[in-house]
Amino acid sequence: MVVCGDDALARRLASELRGVYGEHVTLVVPPGGRSGPSPSPGRVRASQLLGRVSAAVQRAAGTTGDPEPGSPADRLEAVELTDEVLAEAGVARATALALVHDDDETNIRAALAARRLNPRLRLVIRLYNRRLGQYLEDVLDQAARLSSLGVAPDAFDASTTILSDADTAAPALTAAAVAGSSKVVQAHGVLLRTAERPADQPDDPDDPALCTLALLTDTATDTQGPTTALPHLLPDEGTVAAGAGRDRIVLETVSYSGPVQPVSRSVPLGSLLSPRLRWSFVCLVLGVVALAITAMWTTGEHPLRAVYLTLLDLFSINEPALGESTSRQVLQLLSGLVGLLLLPVLLAAVLEALGTFRSGAVTRRPPRGLSGHVVLLGLGKVGTRVLARLRELDIPVVCVEADPEARGMALARRLRVPVVLGDVTEEGVLEAAKIHRAHSLLALTSVDTTNLEAALYARSLDPELRVVMRLYDDDYATAVYRTLRTAHPRAVTRSRSVSFLAAPAFAGAMMGRQILGAVPVERKVLLIAAVIVAGLAPLEGRTVAEAFRPGAWRVLALDTSAGDGAPPGRERTGGIAPHRSGGPAGGLVWDLHPGYVLRPTDRVVLAATGQGLAELLGRRPGAADRTPGDRD
Repeated sequence: MVVCGDDALARRLASELRGVYGEHVTLVVPPGGRSGPSPSPGRVRASQLLGRVSAAVQRAAGTTGDPEPGSPADRLEAVELTDEVLAEAGVARATALALVHDDDETNIRAALAARRLNPRLRLVIRLYNRRLGQYLEDVLDQAARLSSLGVAPDAFDASTTILSDADTAAPALTAAAVAGSSKVVQAHGVLLRTAERPADQPDDPDDPALCTLALLTDTATDTQGPTTALPHLLPDEGTVAAGAGRDRIVLETVSYSGPVQPVSRSVPLGSLLSPRLRWSFVCLVLGVVALAITAMWTTGEHPLRAVYLTLLDLFSINEPALGESTSRQVLQLLSGLVGLLLLPVLLAAVLEALGTFRSGAVTRRPPRGLSGHVVLLGLGKVGTRVLARLRELDIPVVCVEADPEARGMALARRLRVPVVLGDVTEEGVLEAAKIHRAHSLLALTSVDTTNLEAALYARSLDPELRVVMRLYDDDYATAVYRTLRTAHPRAVTRSRSVSFLAAPAFAGAMMGRQILGAVPVERKVLLIAAVIVAGLAPLEGRTVAEAFRPGAWRVLALDTSAGDGAPPGRERTGGIAPHRSGGPAGGLVWDLHPGYVLRPTDRVVLAATGQGLAELLGRRPGAADRTPGDRD
């Protein structure tokens, strides 16, 4: 595997490939380990300071951080990804290549060159532009097919996967805000998480687990030494019943059952005009009324006629008061003057109202009585993606953004999400977002000190507020997390870098499109994968019960959106239970009947060990099939 990048995502991805999947990795980085825009000086100083604190804590505990991915022989430094550099990195012989530079143009150029060097190469490219990514993926896959004419289909494994670090980190950040956990796997639009359930905790009938993934080590009764202190992965029902006294790792869905954010389809009339314009209108109306009363008193006209004549004078469409009384002439001049003052006020009101209608949903205040919502700070690349995921779950959101032209403002306007415009470090901004009644705070700005300051201030208002922060540096994030966890032990705190959250998805794409994510279970690792049944002898033509191999793999769900798209009926499957009440949607059937026969066209989601997945897919044993769990 070859990883090319210029920031923390490249290093984290290489570490993930080596540590979780046991792959041999060549890391290509710029001289000095990074290039491109550097973080702000304040972020650097804070990162260095808290990094030293974290290192001291680790040394005191007798532990060290993650090793630098790749030995010196596996690390290559290059200023530019030229054909010569890619060839020296071994792209022509590699299984997969990840291009994770922060610059889209650099990744595209390197991808085109790599496809020429190795048509069978599996490409994983980091791009934020989704539309451009779709076009690029089609072009590169077509080039791979044309370059491999005459090659046996079984030997052809080239594919192109376009990913965005913002897209891949968004599910974990969303789950952390909703459920307090960032260990999630995304399967066909459904967020799954692994949760540890103590032995004495009964199952909740209203929120049952999808399945039991592992029985954890029973340290209380383990007296045979460390060799037996291992978890039991993918146990069958008999093993689960026999291990009733052991803690379990179960698979759950991330769902939200709180209040739904009210969606208003109209713009409040009070928000059309600013207070200054409203006062201007009030003064002008009072002036017109005073002129009408004066005209009625001085001329003796009927009140309605007096108002009518005043309005005619106001809009300069009445005849000049020649030959009339002096009072009438003075009133006509005053009415004309008021009309001149009214014209700019009307023009300003029209322009302001048009701007209000264009951004009415953005500038409107959070509704009264709003509570249990998520306060989202920052509408950049990551914040925009997280906002979309939160609204997909119907979670009420209030955004805080300092830049009126930020990337996510258009999405917030379209979704009619309240946005508080202002610097979060200024007093009163978080209060305007009703942070004191919020369910959680998501601090996702691009400045670490801003996120930390907002989190600390919010905690001063509500010590038990759930806080999720996006931080640039992993060491900095670790130090902040430990400090806040110590200061507020009863509150949920999550601090993660985007590279930490995005690396598993990029690693799964490099292993093949069937890998959805990796779930750590003590010293072992479980993989969540989506595979087509065709050609897999242990699955094809077998029932769900027959296809289950304890300790190796287990079918979790059937993707009904694949193939003919229709859920199988009872007449041909032996019976499939319907979706669980309140369970996940997304075209996945979780309660599969044990007697359902898997067809070649079926696409299933399964959990497997690294060795079990390699055996199931028919891959030759090798470094790619070894995981920490297999070595244990």
